[in-house]
Amino acid sequence: MTKVIKKISEWKKIRNSEELKNKTVGFVPTMGAFHQGHASLIERCLIENNISVVSIFVNPTQFNDPNDLRNYPRTLDSDLKLLEKMNVDYLLYPEYEEIYSDNYRYKIIETDFSKKLCGAFRPKHFEGVLTIVLKLFNIVKPHKAYFGEKDYQQLKLIEGMCKAFFMDIEIVPCPIVRDEDGLALSSRNLLLTNEERKIAVNFPKLLKARMPNELIKEELEKLGFKVDYIENLEGRRFGAVHIGKVRLIDNVEL
Repeated sequence: MTKVIKKISEWKKIRNSEELKNKTVGFVPTMGAFHQGHASLIERCLIENNISVVSIFVNPTQFNDPNDLRNYPRTLDSDLKLLEKMNVDYLLYPEYEEIYSDNYRYKIIETDFSKKLCGAFRPKHFEGVLTIVLKLFNIVKPHKAYFGEKDYQQLKLIEGMCKAFFMDIEIVPCPIVRDEDGLALSSRNLLLTNEERKIAVNFPKLLKARMPNELIKEELEKLGFKVDYIENLEGRRFGAVHIGKVRLIDNVEL
């Protein structure tokens, strides 16, 4: 049975207890609305650690669009069923006031990579991401934390933050999990209409195509996508697009 923890003070007592002494703690921070991608992170966490902790917190400080925050899928009942089925030890499920008792007066700012790719189109997004992740790390105190490579920029920024602040946490990158048709799994996929979902599959197909980025962008726009960017960086091609009201990101190795 997965124990649900809503109060940070309650978790701190558990974290400092004899029960967890000399045991490795693995952590998967999430915003809920679980899919097989989340399950793959959790499965690896379970295999590699004595104690497993998953958090669900839809973090308002990383949303630059209020509508995106309002519409973000919330599926707590089914999420909890998955955690119990997988035998996760703890779910950290805090309220806003627990996490942001300072009302977000203190934040983490990265001045270079966070301004590129998604950061160029989502102002202050990564400030919110890095701040919430640092808070959760300080609460959970994990030995290992698991992040998917779909959010590759996020993954690299979190790795950089841990290195910059001498945090003794191993960040474990996990491969992108895709649907049978190649679309990267994302909680936001739940918001696509059936017709949009059929069109969305062209996004990863074109990202992998041996074509110049500008031509890929043109082909996506012909199909009805609004393209934020298609860019190559460090041996990968990154893309972010909008279809209907949903923003999708992906990346592929070149």
